[in-house]
Amino acid sequence: MKHTALIATLLCALAGPAPAALPSGPGAVAWLSAEADADIERAFAQAREQRKPVLLYWGAVWCPPCNHLKSTLFNRQDFIERSKSVVPVYLDGDAPGAQKLASRFKVRGYPTMILMDAQGQELTRLPGEIDAPQVLRVLQLGLSGGRPVSAVLADARAGKPLKPAEWQLLAFYSWDTDEDRLVPEAERPGLLAQLAAACPKTERDSAERLLLRALAASNEQRGLRADAATRQRVQALMGQPARARALMDVLVNYPAELAAAAAPVAGADRDALVAAYERALQALQADATLSRADRLSALIARIDLQRLGQPKDTKAPTLPAALKQQMRDMAAAVDREVKDGNERQTVITAAAHGLTRAGLWADSDALLKSNLAKSHSPYYLMSQLGSNARQQGRNAEAVDWFGQAFEKASGGATRLQWGASYVSALVDLAPQDAARIEAAAAAMLKEAAGQNAAFHERSARSLQRMSSKLASWNADGSHAAVIGRLRGQLGPVCQALPAADAQRATCDALLKG
Repeated sequence: MKHTALIATLLCALAGPAPAALPSGPGAVAWLSAEADADIERAFAQAREQRKPVLLYWGAVWCPPCNHLKSTLFNRQDFIERSKSVVPVYLDGDAPGAQKLASRFKVRGYPTMILMDAQGQELTRLPGEIDAPQVLRVLQLGLSGGRPVSAVLADARAGKPLKPAEWQLLAFYSWDTDEDRLVPEAERPGLLAQLAAACPKTERDSAERLLLRALAASNEQRGLRADAATRQRVQALMGQPARARALMDVLVNYPAELAAAAAPVAGADRDALVAAYERALQALQADATLSRADRLSALIARIDLQRLGQPKDTKAPTLPAALKQQMRDMAAAVDREVKDGNERQTVITAAAHGLTRAGLWADSDALLKSNLAKSHSPYYLMSQLGSNARQQGRNAEAVDWFGQAFEKASGGATRLQWGASYVSALVDLAPQDAARIEAAAAAMLKEAAGQNAAFHERSARSLQRMSSKLASWNADGSHAAVIGRLRGQLGPVCQALPAADAQRATCDALLKG
């Protein structure tokens, strides 16, 4: 087929840059790489000896938000200097023992940054989506606060008075990477609403941030129900450039959620709020003090705001022509201007997503294809191409892209994650191709057999996702022979695991649905 030949031609040129590790050497953060419990123990021993906290960074080479941190925070001289006050530990999600360590620290999403005292008690989780100066501010809050955020939260929930810095710690806590540590995810909207109501209005920065986070997490069933006063308060802060700049990360990441929560009913009130929101986002998009990625996020948020009220799955949203042209122009600008590999991984993937949100599918495909040879993790871009093709109904092309992404992916957990996506695409889009499905699943099991932590955390979830997908494919028993052969391949892998190893039960449960 024509698209298959095109893919093959493109892949021939994919030598590409090597994956970008964290900078090291003089003038960089002195990261300690951790791959096993022994590495972690050495880091904490060093922390106790030097009387310093530990800053744990959990990330992956391909992850766009991780690359954003590398290009905007970890390379800053003020962050490098501040890092001397901690023992910085880097936990790469693809390191051999990383997924086992993920269970220990309750980290899942990339990136996650945790500040801990020298005894291993968690002080706070730092948000990766705020801009670099704010991350430094939150890091300083954690370093100087003395109390773990869990103790601060307990006092807040009990109605006890908090210091201004403690309200800031709660307002800037990385709720998105909490992983049920402080509160179960289902209870988070209610908790954020409670904190937003309890935070004194004198603590304006914290009160406004908690209010927006509560609204963003809320819906008709859970969390904060906005009244007219709340809507007017949100609309007013959007009209203040300095306030909107301070709350940039929430405004650009949750436009539809905030607008719908603050003004649930379409009409004059929502129109006024959206108009104020649009002006705030325009100012952020033009703000040269923000990174290119953050300005791009502001533009994408404007697109999402315009899509409010349209079918969520529409492939051709009704948007102003000028807004669509701005999306094209900004995508071309970042493609032309960005030279750093880490920043490119962030902005190109975001721009491609923004183009699809604007209904500019051909532009998105062209941008991704032209960057395959420039990316240090081209398999991420291939997955986006697969998703684009799938959403446009080009099923054979979608499967090809997902297959090439699996083939090119590197790193233990990453290969299993991309392999699970490939198997899922095959089952959904080419269920009749039993031979190809079996070959992809067998390749996944071979990958797992070659890893020592394949049945922990992210890797385990990838295998479980594949298992569930295959179970649905064989729901009528028509592919029992394939499942039987795959079970035969998996059996020795499970039996080789010690009975006391938690991985054994996870392995044994696969392919039995």
